[in-house]
Parts: sequence; C-alpha cells; structure tokens
Amino acid sequence: MKAVISINDICKDYMLGDTPVRVLKGVSMEVMSGELVALMGQSGSGKSTLMNILGCLDQPTSGEYLLDGDDVTKMNSDQMASIRNSKLGFVFQNFNLLPRTNAIENVAMPLIYTASHLSKHEARKRAKEMLIKFGLESRMHHVPSQLSGGQQQRVAIARALINNPPLLLADEPTGNLDTETSREVLEMFQEINQTQGTTILLVTHSDQVAESSRRVIHISDGHMLDGFYKKEEAS
Repeated sequence: MKAVISINDICKDYMLGDTPVRVLKGVSMEVMSGELVALMGQSGSGKSTLMNILGCLDQPTSGEYLLDGDDVTKMNSDQMASIRNSKLGFVFQNFNLLPRTNAIENVAMPLIYTASHLSKHEARKRAKEMLIKFGLESRMHHVPSQLSGGQQQRVAIARALINNPPLLLADEPTGNLDTETSREVLEMFQEINQTQGTTILLVTHSDQVAESSRRVIHISDGHMLDGFYKKEEAS
C-alpha cells in the first residue's frame, strides 16, 4: 500500500510585523491509499494551516510534502493548481457552491479545468450520474438556496468526486449541519471510502467526525501529539 500523503518535518512561518511566528513545528505524517483519517485539533492548533499545505493552497516554509508520489514543495503556482485539479477533491464547511448555479452545473464545474475534451453534454451527463448516486435526482435543477444544508453538502461532495481524485480533503464538513444530517453525511464518507477506495482526510475539532474515521491524528500548537494513534477496533 502506497502513501497518498507523506509529509516530513513540515514547518510553516508567518510574519507578524517583522517577527516570524512558527505555526507548524516539524510536522510529519503519512496517510496511506484507501484510508479514512481524521486530523483533529482545536482552533489555533495549526490544522487549518496544515490543511492549506496538504491541499496545495500554500507552501511550507521548510520540509517535504509528497502527494501521491509528487514532490509538491518543488512546484510553482501553476503546477500546484494543476495537481489540485487532478488529484484533490475539496469539501468545505460552508459548501462553497455557486449561488446562482443549479446542482448539475455546480457538480460539472471542475470538468471545465480537467476534462476540456468533454462536450458540455457529456460533462452534464457525468454530473447527473453523480447526483443520482447521492440521491439528488429530484433536486438537480435547484440552486443552493433551494436546497437544505445536507443536500448542499451532498452536491459539494459530488462535485469533489467528479474527477475521481485519489484524495478527498474535507474541512469541518459537518460544521453547519444538525446532528442527524451530520450523521448522514459522515456515513456517506464511510461509504465512499469503502466502495470506491477513495482516500479521505477529515479535518475537524468534532468528536463525532473523529469517531466516524478509522484513524485519528491529533495536532496541537503546531505539533503532532500522538502522530499515528490508531483507534482500537470495536470488538
């Protein structure tokens, strides 16, 4: 089994005036292909900074990051954008759907950047298939304001998976959902992981989200507390 994420001694500094402030302090971890992992930490722990680096939205100050075997730390901004589009799917707390665009077009949007050879008809066909898979066949032509929070997150997950990325990053994916809807969304992540083999990293401070994962990695004050802590399987 290969590592989809492999980071070694990652540090990240931000400037506070003329003073560098170290947010990540030598973080190392691996996430193997097919894992469902929670990265858990409170506000200010460094997890959002690490998420931005893992998502190729920011570069570390030092250290090494291999994403599916590619050394991200040696890439320029265009190369990082390309790898984001081809190897990563993103799910956010606030859904990040285009407000005036219906569910089909929201889901099809990533194909514009990664599958330009597809016709508009074929892209829409793929988006419809994804929405049907997530139980949204009757909501395809609705814009986000006409959808519940849970339905919006399903659309967001469908959009994140439309390119079949090897890695799905979910940043506080249940933060704006009620308890029951959160449970349904977490069960969806588990099903995607089990049936499609997609590697999923859930970034969270929620015990409910962490409990839905197979492994929990804790981060606090820019350090990994217990790195590869493996939860005991229920007997």
